[in-house]
Amino acid sequence: MTPVILLCVLAWIVLGGAGALCRTQKWSGAVVYGGSSMVAVVALSAALLQLATGISPRPSMVLPLGLPWVGMSFSTDTLSASFLIIINLGGVAASLYALGYGRHEREPWRVLPFYPVFLAAMNLVLIAADAYSFLIFWEFMSLTSWALVMVHHGEAETRTAGIVYLLMASAGTLALLLAFGLLAGAQGSYDFAAIRATHQPSWIGDTVMFLALIGAGSKAGLVPLHVWLPRAHPAAPSQVSALMSGVMTKVAIYAFIRLVFDLAGPPAWWWGLIVLITGGIAAVLGVLYALMEEDIKTILAYSTIENIGLIFVGLGLALAFKADGLLAAAALAFTAALFHAFNHALFKSTLFFGAGAVQHATGSRLLSQLGGLIHRMKISAVPMLVAAMAISSLPPFNGFASEWLILQAILLSPAMPQLGLKLAVPAVGALLALAASLAAACFVRFYGFAYLGKPRSVGAAEAQETDGFSCTAMSGLAVLCLAAGLLPGFVIDLLAPAAQSLLGAHMPTQEGLSWLTIIPISASRSSYDPLLIFIFITVSGSLAVLALHRYGSHVVRRAPFWGCGYAGLEDELSPGVVIGTQYSPSGFAQPIRRVFANLVFQARDKVTMPGPGETVPAEFASTWRDPVWAAVYTPLISAISRVADCANQLQYLTIRRYLGFVFIALIALLIWVALWS
Repeated sequence: MTPVILLCVLAWIVLGGAGALCRTQKWSGAVVYGGSSMVAVVALSAALLQLATGISPRPSMVLPLGLPWVGMSFSTDTLSASFLIIINLGGVAASLYALGYGRHEREPWRVLPFYPVFLAAMNLVLIAADAYSFLIFWEFMSLTSWALVMVHHGEAETRTAGIVYLLMASAGTLALLLAFGLLAGAQGSYDFAAIRATHQPSWIGDTVMFLALIGAGSKAGLVPLHVWLPRAHPAAPSQVSALMSGVMTKVAIYAFIRLVFDLAGPPAWWWGLIVLITGGIAAVLGVLYALMEEDIKTILAYSTIENIGLIFVGLGLALAFKADGLLAAAALAFTAALFHAFNHALFKSTLFFGAGAVQHATGSRLLSQLGGLIHRMKISAVPMLVAAMAISSLPPFNGFASEWLILQAILLSPAMPQLGLKLAVPAVGALLALAASLAAACFVRFYGFAYLGKPRSVGAAEAQETDGFSCTAMSGLAVLCLAAGLLPGFVIDLLAPAAQSLLGAHMPTQEGLSWLTIIPISASRSSYDPLLIFIFITVSGSLAVLALHRYGSHVVRRAPFWGCGYAGLEDELSPGVVIGTQYSPSGFAQPIRRVFANLVFQARDKVTMPGPGETVPAEFASTWRDPVWAAVYTPLISAISRVADCANQLQYLTIRRYLGFVFIALIALLIWVALWS
């Protein structure tokens, strides 16, 4: 299938050129986004066909590109095919959504040339079969996504986000470059097949694991390398935010798997311990960050950190099980991680699409300025509710199925002999349970304050439903969230070849089990029946509705809302708008903030009450700070500034001193070469 993907890449690049040349034409958006969607359908179909039919990947294709006499190698194996499904499914949905939402973009010519090229770059990373091609396309992906982040470059926050993103992307690429350099070794062979055939010393594998965690983790958004993500994702247009959060982060996960599971050699048990702990901390901190925010796109960006943490917990468990020879448990944890990566692409893309629709309809992204949208955006409110329940891990949706599999893998940890893992895995399991409960609170807050209650602003009161293309894209992904939750066995079987190729084992075949049950290890241990749960929820809910309609009041009564004994609480200039008398988003999060954020984020609430006889209003202010930014990046920035100030003095030296430095450097190099020889 590699030639098909390469032809799709060529088509995306042509569409990018068309977007640059015809950027001022009204029909350019329809051509670029419509064409991108159709090309993504072809790439998605090719990847699905390879996994579903079990077509063996051919040897690498080498094209005469890049370095002379070296070229670029491309190949599509089961791992890359699994991620091609995720990337191109997200590309289809985002392009369909952009057909409608893109019409509202103020400067579409800044988006159209880069959007299809961004899709091409992500696909090229997945099919690259040598380190040179991988790093070239990885950087290409970073630069095109940076250009899309900088679309609204006139805003100061966007410029800051672009700078932070570019710096973090460069640091991550440097880490990956060092990792591939170590794997190439003295032979200097950057082809993945040659690296696999080389027996690496254990210290090289250890170092590569750390470098891969830094390089891929910085792109995925792992704590403490997450600082760019909540800045860059909200700054980009919503279709780009969905691609970056739901899709590009999966390319980073692919990079980590490719390096650590495929190229770095046999893992040590402590690799899994480090990845496991890192993922658990990211899961809890990510959702806590989200609960502190009021910007809906920033909330979704921080929620991505939580879900990336869940995926890395699964990968850490797989590494630990593989190191101990527990291949069946490793296959379960690995499949659960891939399954959650697929699920996250579905519901996070839906949520970003809905956030863009809300922003366009109301002119605001703040929860405190929204409310009552379920009455004005009735169609898009349904897929948003489905996605909110899926990301909250509620059955029978897909988020519950993948998180349940991760917890089943955690329950197998007593079989591991290492004391460190016996202690760490249950602790991380508790962190995941905490993260799941906080995620439910986060999205009750998110959906409740955006769609329920009374409008809190004129924009929310006058909001109108989004366009048909956007509703179609959101509804399609919402249906897939339910389908993957009801039929998880089909997704698990589809991902089985990737686990088999990397671990030598896969989960038991789920197809053909009664009631579409999924059994991770054996029926005596555990099983999950999503269809039965769905039937029970549907029947019990329908009976409750029928009982209410049969025995409840037959008259719908409408009356003014209860104002605690006070009348006239609506905005006098805008009837129906209730601003200060509803439960606020900060008030909803206050109990959680007091329990966790006072310690973790040093959150502080300040209330200013007027004195007797004063007519000024009371004021409430809540502040918190990012502990990672304060502990890691602030000292780092200060140190770099001091070094830069010292280095700045070098440009004012005399020619004699410059020659002296050159002479000293030459002597030092000669001594080093002599000692090395």
